Amino acid sequence: MIRTATPADVPVIHAMVRELAEYEKVPHEARATEAQLRDALFGPGAAVFAHIAESAEGEPVGFALWFLNFSTWRGVHGIYLEDLYVRPSCRGGGHGKALLTELARICVERGYGRLEWSVLNWNTPAIEFYEALGARAQDEWSVYRLTDGALRRLGTGA
Repeated sequence: MIRTATPADVPVIHAMVRELAEYEKVPHEARATEAQLRDALFGPGAAVFAHIAESAEGEPVGFALWFLNFSTWRGVHGIYLEDLYVRPSCRGGGHGKALLTELARICVERGYGRLEWSVLNWNTPAIEFYEALGARAQDEWSVYRLTDGALRRLGTGA
C-alpha cells in the first residue's frame, strides 16, 4: 500500500534517510534533522512531498520524497524524485515499483511532463530496476552541485 506521508511519519522517514545514506556509503552527509524534515514537508510554505510504502501489516517499509521542477522547453511542471528507498528486507516485494507508479500517476493526473531522478553509477540493482520500468539514463547531461564553502563563497561574492 502507498499513502501520502503525515507528520507522524517524520521519525520513520528520518530513519530511512539515514539508512539510505549508509547504503550509499555516506552516512556523514545525512545531516537533516527530524525538525528540518517536518518543516520541509509540513511547515508553512512546504514544497516537498513524501509517500510511504507499507507492508501488508501496515508497517512503513519505504518512502519516496519529491518536489516539483519545471521544464521551460515543455512549459509544464514535473516531479524530481529526491529519494526512493525500500528497506533491504522488503526489496523485491513491489514497494519501489508501487512508489514510482504513484508518482507517475500524479504526473499523468496533473499534466506534469516528466518524472526524473538521479542514481549512483555503481548502484547496478537500482539501474536495472529503473530500466526495466522503461526509464532511460540521460547520459548527455552531467550533474553539478555547489555546497558548503563553494556555495558560500559564490553566494557572498567572496
